[in-house]
Amino acid sequence: MVQAEQTLQEVLGAFDFSAPVVGAVRYGCGHINDTFVVHTQPENRGCRRFILQRMSAAAFKRPDQLMENIISVTEFLAREIEKHNGDRSREAMEVIRPKNGADYYTDSQGGAWRLYPFVEGTVCHQAADTPELFAASGRAFGRFQQLLKNYPADTLYETIPHFHDTEDRLAKFKAAVEADKLGRVKDCRPEIDFVLSREKDCSVALNALREGRLPLRVTHNDTKLNNVLMDEATGEGMCIIDLDTVMPGLVLYDFGDSIRFGANHSAEDETDLSKVNLDVDLFEVYTRAFLEGVDGSLTDAEIAYLPWGAKLMTLECGIRFLTDYLDGDNYFHISREGQNLDRCRSQFKLVADMEAHWSELEDIVSQYRK
Repeated sequence: MVQAEQTLQEVLGAFDFSAPVVGAVRYGCGHINDTFVVHTQPENRGCRRFILQRMSAAAFKRPDQLMENIISVTEFLAREIEKHNGDRSREAMEVIRPKNGADYYTDSQGGAWRLYPFVEGTVCHQAADTPELFAASGRAFGRFQQLLKNYPADTLYETIPHFHDTEDRLAKFKAAVEADKLGRVKDCRPEIDFVLSREKDCSVALNALREGRLPLRVTHNDTKLNNVLMDEATGEGMCIIDLDTVMPGLVLYDFGDSIRFGANHSAEDETDLSKVNLDVDLFEVYTRAFLEGVDGSLTDAEIAYLPWGAKLMTLECGIRFLTDYLDGDNYFHISREGQNLDRCRSQFKLVADMEAHWSELEDIVSQYRK
């Protein structure tokens, strides 16, 4: 038996499935953690499934802090869902502890593993093919904020320090330009100037936080459509998943990242920048749905800053792509030369398009404010 299979069998034996395990196979499209679906066969019942994951040691250096965050947030969500007469088993993730009672299992090779029940009757979409699907994700992420409105965000660990610290991202970018390790600065002077001309923008949200105009919230920080399980019957968002990046943050981070992903029809590395544009109609679709989901739980200032969330998350992402290009493509995987520079250019084109439609974005947010 090869080592990987031996480790998997060891891990399966570490959890109580309350029924014989009949199979475990790789599952999903994730690129960070190793994910398996485990099939069990209870007596006199149909198959029951679970999601088993080995947490990425490269991405997450402190699995203890990561799991403490996830367990405390999911248990809080469960209580809130039950208060609203919801179905806790389908509307929130649940961590199943190993037999030793720890928050996760550490295998003999040092790998950290966790287990969740499989949420049946749901589907995970990789792209928002319809406005209705995009709206459903907006309501789901909005409700996630609404349910966690009273959670003490400052008690959570930063699983990835400075993740949305735009000032820190800017500082790292400037250092990469100064070092110019590969002599690439000469190839991207317009992109460098694009960032430097928006240097003050990188402090807008953080200044508002420091000055008390924006409150610290529990944020998901990876609000892609495929992190919402959709109900197969209704098409509505049922459960928010992939809570590895749940941390203290600003609500505009989650809103903005969704817009960056979903209100733009082009590929992330599109080379024809004429195809990269903000879809204002989809911005409106998502804004309306997101504010329905939060159900009045945001402050007026948070709502007013939502367009800034879209702009800053897109600008930050472009800065990260450009920094990685200047440093030698060490962080983001590339399949061709110059891919990170193309990714950067597409993000900056989207930022410019947001700026061109700024008054429209502000009017849309104002229209749907409760």
